[in-house]
Amino acid sequence: MEPLPYLTLDPEIEQAILADRAKGVLSPYRTLDTDVVRRESNPHDNATLTRPAFARDIEKIINVPAYNRYAGKTQVFSFVEDDDICRRGLHVQLVGRIARSIGELLGLNGNLIEAIALGHDVGHTPFGHAGERYLSKAYHARTGRFFNHNVHSVRVLDKLYRRNISLQTLNGVLCHNGEFAFQTLNLGSMSTFGNLDETVERCNANESEIANLRPATLEGCVVRVSDMIAYLGKDRQDALDRGVLSSLDVFDSAYIGTNNARIINNLTVDIVNHSYGTDRISMSEEAFSDLKLAKRQNYELIYNKEGMTEDAGNIVEEMFEQMYERLAHDLKRGDERSPIFKHHIDKLCLKSRSFTRDTYLGEGVDQVVVDYLASMTDNYFMSLYEFMFPNEAGKIMTYRYCADLS
Repeated sequence: MEPLPYLTLDPEIEQAILADRAKGVLSPYRTLDTDVVRRESNPHDNATLTRPAFARDIEKIINVPAYNRYAGKTQVFSFVEDDDICRRGLHVQLVGRIARSIGELLGLNGNLIEAIALGHDVGHTPFGHAGERYLSKAYHARTGRFFNHNVHSVRVLDKLYRRNISLQTLNGVLCHNGEFAFQTLNLGSMSTFGNLDETVERCNANESEIANLRPATLEGCVVRVSDMIAYLGKDRQDALDRGVLSSLDVFDSAYIGTNNARIINNLTVDIVNHSYGTDRISMSEEAFSDLKLAKRQNYELIYNKEGMTEDAGNIVEEMFEQMYERLAHDLKRGDERSPIFKHHIDKLCLKSRSFTRDTYLGEGVDQVVVDYLASMTDNYFMSLYEFMFPNEAGKIMTYRYCADLS
């Protein structure tokens, strides 16, 4: 199969970008640092020359305790010991790199883009989207409410570890959901924290609300589309390395390409060609058609397997249910020996700045259990399960580092 070409910028668009750069002209739709909105008026958070408004958000996010756990959370392949495949910590960096590249060409606010990118998955569960589904199912069965990682990421940054993150960053995190693709992504509206809180509540109460979310800034729109760009090709690369795929020839994307490098380049170029100087993020019909095809084929060949056997998937769902029930039971009984107190509640309240023990327990049993389960890395979840259920026959079998040497 002849390799597809790398697309290049339209000459007129390229000249316009160069001319605007020479004059120091940025996008009229760029989010200005002076427009930053924070929940609390804290003089310590005022922008300075050395620490601009949204650069402060970057620093806040990477110093939140939950950020450390990115490195131990699955992107796609849960049950393999392999330091060469993408974990969620690398994924958010890749999203940030792609989004900053697009944002720089469009003349947008790079610090806001990076803050949204680095924070967008901080509320994700262990075991990737499979874990997200299992946790939401357990939560919904008991409360009628839903768990979505983008909504929970806002809770982590704005409630559990309140650091006075800007409304613009939190809006981008909330609205980043890369499962919904659009040829043209128009701006949504969110001007106050009251709007944010209302939207979060609607999403928790009605899962269909997720599909209606639109970022209120172009920077948020860029991160949203970059999330898709970042995982499409990289996940294929990892699938090849793991032997889930034998070749990229099974993919049919004739315009954006089938490998990681071409997908990143070609979608970046196409988006800039169709978005420069506008108040929206757009792509061509060819690119959008290929993007939808690429996502569908990734699901069929990679994501529906989640990089694991169906048997392991079923075991994990049962484990989520067992863990949820036991932790909720311990919390209702006030069992201070339980890990939900020793490993979660006590540590969270020590580092939170926004909760005392009593106020946090007042959030309700199910919310506290969900917070704990969502916070776990893959390995911690498995270790805790073995501790809490030492005699259970069903346990996850992990493909170990040296399995191919025996």
